[in-house]
Amino acid sequence: MLVHDFSTERATIEEVFDQATRMVIYQFLNSGILYELNGIVNAGKEARVYWGKNKEGKDLAVKIYLTSSAEFKKGMLKYIEGDYRFKGIKHDTRSLIFTWAQKEFRNLEQASRAKVRVPKPVAVKNNVLIMEFIGKDGVNATSLKEQAPNDPEKVYEVLLTHVERLYKKAELVHGDLSEYNIMMWKDTPVIFDVAQAVPTSHPMAEFFLRRDLTNVNKFFSRLGVKVLSVDEIYKKVVG
Repeated sequence: MLVHDFSTERATIEEVFDQATRMVIYQFLNSGILYELNGIVNAGKEARVYWGKNKEGKDLAVKIYLTSSAEFKKGMLKYIEGDYRFKGIKHDTRSLIFTWAQKEFRNLEQASRAKVRVPKPVAVKNNVLIMEFIGKDGVNATSLKEQAPNDPEKVYEVLLTHVERLYKKAELVHGDLSEYNIMMWKDTPVIFDVAQAVPTSHPMAEFFLRRDLTNVNKFFSRLGVKVLSVDEIYKKVVG
């Protein structure tokens, strides 16, 4: 017999939708940015992603960072400190999480302008980020980790182009690029989870970029792709 644990479900809902978060959602609904908020699409330690829609019926991803989550506070600091866009922020958990959501929105904006395929940003307030939904009818596209691409050589080349555009045009380094945060949608790789991306002026930008390239090379070499060396790609990306 299936026993439904309502107490756990209620606790999860209360953790995500605290009073302040509910007010932000209401504001988005009242302003017309958001028309519907449906079921959960993805649940992580730091955030939950919900399937939403606008008035025109277009799918949206509504990402809600957990304001009660202090687990990744230490982890996020190295990506915020050294970022000239976010100087002088408070280090309490709530302020950091609000900054993290703002950071993801800004990074998506810069990447989109540079013609890097990422979810297009729509709006952000406090711990709630609304962006393009990559998928259809509430079912998100699969990541490379979940399903290898049909043409890995082509996808590898496209990704290296995106990394180069991200660096040269958006002046950003992803900082956590791997098969876990690259989706395939309509035969095109889409890079997501960009909150940790840092400006190229960040003191750890070179380290993060080399780590990104190493991760991408490891994954595609396992698929039989003849990858370039990290040094070769690095020189090309940095120019």
